[in-house]
Amino acid sequence: MKNILIPTDFSENAWNAIEYAINFFEDSSCNFYLLYVNQINTFVVADTTYIPSQTVIEETFIKPTKARLNEVLNRIASISNNEKHKFFALTDYNYFIDSIRKHIVDKKIDLIVMGTRGASGLKKLIIGSNTGDVITRVHCSTLVVPENAKYVKPSVIAFPTDFSSFYSTNLLFPIIEILDIYKASINVLHINKKKVNLNLDQEINKGYLEDYFSNYNYNFYNLTNNHIESAIQTFVENNNVNLITMVAKNLNYFQRILFNPTVTEISYHTDIPFLVLHE
Repeated sequence: MKNILIPTDFSENAWNAIEYAINFFEDSSCNFYLLYVNQINTFVVADTTYIPSQTVIEETFIKPTKARLNEVLNRIASISNNEKHKFFALTDYNYFIDSIRKHIVDKKIDLIVMGTRGASGLKKLIIGSNTGDVITRVHCSTLVVPENAKYVKPSVIAFPTDFSSFYSTNLLFPIIEILDIYKASINVLHINKKKVNLNLDQEINKGYLEDYFSNYNYNFYNLTNNHIESAIQTFVENNNVNLITMVAKNLNYFQRILFNPTVTEISYHTDIPFLVLHE
């Protein structure tokens, strides 16, 4: 039984993430926890800081939120009757990241699923936002579902890496699960600005990945491009990629691909789901 946390703000892009998760895990037994976090606020009244009492919090924030979460549960029931899926509503009054971390421990969460919004992609709309904070500050693997991403069977996965880090079997296991369930292919991408040979550590890490994926349909690609993002965009378009997976521990490489598109034609940020893996 997988435990999946889906933070929501009741927007349509959050609903899109819920729909995607329901379809993505159609054949898996799952507990889905829908979480809305009422952000902690302090107010200044007559030069004095005022923090709402628990009674005020319950009446003003918690009860209305529970009602809206029940509406979401009813909407889910109207589109899905999968007996393998159970849905639970959670509401909290806390700092957003603190709440996410708390529920990951309490509910033994295996994966977070979050939506993103907007045609301008992650660069402008995730940095500093809740989704950006989660995938960079919370050590739990996260499936990021852009607003424009509609569910299709994940048959082709792109895995950009510079081979500079060793990835443990536990870290990579979510990829293996997808390969097993969907009989998907995995395409490992190494992108450089110019043709250079891998150093010894990179060769060792590459060899480990080749061995790890040896029982699956896998390919390794060496791409040369001044812009990593452009190389990924071209690869996504030419190979019908429908899921991109990355490892967050390689922070510089990860943030450049996910957060810093330098070319306006980049659209993979808004069309293709990202599976961000954490230890």
